[in-house]
Amino acid sequence: MAKLVSLNAALRALTAVTAAALLASCGGSQPQGGPPPPAVTVAQPVKRTVIDYDEYVGRFVAIDSVEVRARVSGYLEGVHFTDGQLVKQGDLLFTIDKRPFQNTLDQARANLASAKSNLAFTEADYARGQQLVRDKTITDQTFEQRAQAARNSQASVANNEAAVRQAELDLEFTELRAPVNGHIGDRRVSPGNLVTGGTSGGTTLLATIVSDDPIRFEFTFDEASFLRYDRLYKGDGVDAAKGRGNGVPIAVKLIDENDFEHSGRLDFVDNVIDRSTGTIRGRGVLDNPSGLFTPGMFGRVRVPGSPPYEGLLLPDAAIGTEQARKFVLTVNADNTVVPKYVTLGQTTSDGLRVIKDGLAPADRVIVNGLMRARPGQKVTPQEQGAAPPQGAPGQATTAAK
Repeated sequence: MAKLVSLNAALRALTAVTAAALLASCGGSQPQGGPPPPAVTVAQPVKRTVIDYDEYVGRFVAIDSVEVRARVSGYLEGVHFTDGQLVKQGDLLFTIDKRPFQNTLDQARANLASAKSNLAFTEADYARGQQLVRDKTITDQTFEQRAQAARNSQASVANNEAAVRQAELDLEFTELRAPVNGHIGDRRVSPGNLVTGGTSGGTTLLATIVSDDPIRFEFTFDEASFLRYDRLYKGDGVDAAKGRGNGVPIAVKLIDENDFEHSGRLDFVDNVIDRSTGTIRGRGVLDNPSGLFTPGMFGRVRVPGSPPYEGLLLPDAAIGTEQARKFVLTVNADNTVVPKYVTLGQTTSDGLRVIKDGLAPADRVIVNGLMRARPGQKVTPQEQGAAPPQGAPGQATTAAK
């Protein structure tokens, strides 16, 4: 029994010595000042001249759209184009049977020749009557009858000359030519069919032509934007005498394009705001030498929405959200994290965000390592540029409207 007690005492002593050694070992390797401050990447905002742009959805519209209809009635004799062909102004498109109109012209010319012959006789008779009435050979009444016959002959000649001109026009109208440059649609009538012409309703539609170079782009914008543009463009070198916003540069992109690659100019803003929608119509003009733009096609237009101004820009990754407010984390002179609430502007073409308010050009903003930084915490900042070097003015755009 005495031996068992002594063995237990020895074991307790050994355990105590081992624990003391372990505590001493751990205490000797424990750091005295805690973990080092986390490393973060900081950068100063990029200062750049930017312009705010607004985007709208719109549609391409042809400048000229013409329905080809005959001016005279007759049987269609020939079609001189291929459906969908590009035609030039003056190109022959359709012909109507000319023979009835040629006969009418020949008859009108014969009537004119007869009227001129009668006029020559009556004028000669009138000239003889002037001497005879002076000699009292004929009565005054007879002389007045000769004068009346001469005047009637002159009127008959004028009437027949007009009939000849009309017959010549009708004969000319049997050839239908393209009134504008553009693409023609498909023919609506085949040769051999009777075509109804004239200037009243019920005429036969033969084809349509739409111009495509240059081409217009129409879009609508709200009343607030209209007021902002009106104040912005006045006194900005824009010729107000030619219309609101006339000459303002615009850019357009198609639905399958990422960038606004096609440039044009604003040439018209409507004079009335639509009461039902509260919007007003604007229109731009673009060159279309390749025929890429087609009337009726959708696209997005970018319109300058502000004058050039100096802005501060940051990557979107450096911006945090706290409920409805946006903030960035900055590092002060003693490397302490300080939050700053900012007002955001628009996104530029190179992916940076315009900071409208709440940030100074000299602020050091955390752009990498945001998850390791907390307000009031010490950090180890590493300097790095926030964006590519400053170049041409940035293009800040809003979402499409």
